[in-house]
Amino acid sequence: MNAAPPFPADPDRVVFNRQELAVILSLYGRFVAAGEWRDYGMSFLRDAAIFSVFRRATEHPLYRIEKRPKLRNAQGAYAVIGMDGRILKRGHDLAMVLRVLDKKLIRPIG
Repeated sequence: MNAAPPFPADPDRVVFNRQELAVILSLYGRFVAAGEWRDYGMSFLRDAAIFSVFRRATEHPLYRIEKRPKLRNAQGAYAVIGMDGRILKRGHDLAMVLRVLDKKLIRPIG
């Protein structure tokens, strides 16, 4: 038996698909395990889907992972944006764009 979704689908909203969310949540899980991130939020707007990560729930987001389909032919649909609004990486492949954050996870032991 197929049940209807709990909310009506809105074709005017940009969303992350299942594969994109799997990649993002995998990265999120690694940072949570390292004690760097503690919370996240998602926004689905008309022109962008945004995954925001927080150190604490009461702060501004540390990073925003954005999907903007209108930019897919120019600069790439995906971007990682820092707390200060700088675009850290933009591109066509989500996994490659998220690699900019992997460098933040590597710390010297000493």
